[in-house]
Amino acid sequence: MSATVLAGAPAALVLLEEARRRAAALPVQPHLHLIRAGSDPASLSYVRGKDRQARLTGLRSTVHALPQDVPLPELLALLARLSADPEAHGILVQLPLPAHLPPAAVQAATDPRKDVDGFHPLNVGCLWAGQPGLAPCTALGILALLRHHQVPLAGRTAVVVGRSPVVGRPVAGLLLAADATVTVAHRHTPALSRLTRQADVLIVAAGQPHLVTAHMVQPGATVVDVGIHRLPGAGGQFVLTGDVHPEVAQVAGALSPVPGGVGPMTVAQLLLNTVQAAETQLGRSAA
Repeated sequence: MSATVLAGAPAALVLLEEARRRAAALPVQPHLHLIRAGSDPASLSYVRGKDRQARLTGLRSTVHALPQDVPLPELLALLARLSADPEAHGILVQLPLPAHLPPAAVQAATDPRKDVDGFHPLNVGCLWAGQPGLAPCTALGILALLRHHQVPLAGRTAVVVGRSPVVGRPVAGLLLAADATVTVAHRHTPALSRLTRQADVLIVAAGQPHLVTAHMVQPGATVVDVGIHRLPGAGGQFVLTGDVHPEVAQVAGALSPVPGGVGPMTVAQLLLNTVQAAETQLGRSAA
């Protein structure tokens, strides 16, 4: 048996088309502000990709490139200005931040209505309380990927390996809201394989290459691999791989690829979150 591929590109196109349609229905062009501090190569690449896709989708996008040593008060002042600006609809601060900038303080300084990353404490609380709000993009993208590929969730046993506030915790909350029975585990969970083998739907976001192997997966299970790592390959080249060992494809019923699975969903969901934020600020509901 070889697993069905949970491709992210076609699912992301659906989200992007929805974002484009809803943005066009608004009286203003939704405006996303992307903030990065320093010159980390990965952050530069991520911000460029988000900026480019925002423009292609019909949104305005402004990149704020701050120096590595930007003082915290300066960053907080920028966030306060954008939070008060009625023409700024979405704000994203690219992570990771330089060591002297505490992420919690930065996230709390953004107007929660404009927090398109979904990390503000108020948005986190709304997610777990089942109230409207903005949820983290990768977690929402995972649920959208499963919906696109018609993976049933209601009544199914779901196991999330990973407890980060970026993916593991919010995706557990979204799975609960979709009526799945959810267990959250992590790298320090004793007898991890005993839990993962019970999963009809297995989400792996632990940040450890090849943590989940074939013997840890129930035959026919749906597996979403959120990890992405650069490992040494043949001839001095690097290969991209995830938290799930490639051998899992011979056991699982469906498996998201790395790359090309969750990645495209995250950016698409960010733009949809930006449109949703603009709708909320303009007193509009989704059309």
